[in-house]
Amino acid sequence: MLIGLPGSGKTTIGKRFARSYNLKFLDTDALIEQRYGYSLQQLMNRHGHKFIRSIEEQALSSLNLQNHVISTGGSAVYSELAMSHLQASSCIVYLQISLATLLRRVNNTSNRGLVMLPHYSLPTLYHERLPLYRRWAQVIIDNNRPLTAWQFDRIAAQILAA
Repeated sequence: MLIGLPGSGKTTIGKRFARSYNLKFLDTDALIEQRYGYSLQQLMNRHGHKFIRSIEEQALSSLNLQNHVISTGGSAVYSELAMSHLQASSCIVYLQISLATLLRRVNNTSNRGLVMLPHYSLPTLYHERLPLYRRWAQVIIDNNRPLTAWQFDRIAAQILAA
């Protein structure tokens, strides 16, 4: 189970880890978009952020976690119910990045699947979510550098040891 901000490497590392260990990869944002037929931002514009959090909580609480590497949507950490379920059933890995790395990697929030309230900025989101990611994480991995084979092997070893 991978948690972290947009641009933290959840999809890149998740897909690579799944491929390397013959597991299935699942991105909960993509699952929700496929299920509802709209982007997350379109769903939020139509129904509001509470709706997004509610359907994300439902999706996470109903997932079969066996033999899967799952990349959660960034707001998953707001749900006590979903995160408790995930923590009891899997190893939660927080891919930690600095604010500077976030700003460098996510230069266009409209095509990142990032749902933010209109008055939010990336720094606001970063500071709000940071303690939540740390609270739920069983493993914290610094992922500020570009992913090399050595870095991936080190991350995989940490995940497997947890």
